[in-house]
Amino acid sequence: MSDKIAETSLFDRDTVYVSDATSRADVFKSVAEDLYKKGHVTKDFLKNLNEREDKYPTGIDLSVVSPEYPNVAIPHTEAEFVKERKVVPIKLKNPISFNNMIDPSQEFEVSFLFMILNNDPEGQSNVLAQIMDFINKTPQNQLLTFFKSTSADAIYSFLQSKF
Repeated sequence: MSDKIAETSLFDRDTVYVSDATSRADVFKSVAEDLYKKGHVTKDFLKNLNEREDKYPTGIDLSVVSPEYPNVAIPHTEAEFVKERKVVPIKLKNPISFNNMIDPSQEFEVSFLFMILNNDPEGQSNVLAQIMDFINKTPQNQLLTFFKSTSADAIYSFLQSKF
């Protein structure tokens, strides 16, 4: 553990991903396997991530914030499958179908994931609120550039400075 326990520690450069996956299952599998290898999650993380997304979809329609924004999803699991608290940003080069958090019968294309890892069961909604604040408060032109970025370094730097 580092001595630097601050809000900025929600992001680590080695857990920012740019994915070529073409399905939810593929992106979840590749990211979960890497997170497991790096010691951030338990072996059952992937299974729980998929089960939870099936039961409680996390797609968020950002057209209500701005018609120019891509939709995002905020997948997460129960605290017992996670070893720390962080947000894992995942840029999807190919939009992937997710179901809507508000209306699970509605499906839409998502281009960016903010995967929440949270080993504190009480803190999940707090991190979700921080992500929504970031989306609502970041100037639109900057956020559009951020969502279009396909560089993990650029995504990490932007989040470190703006989140």
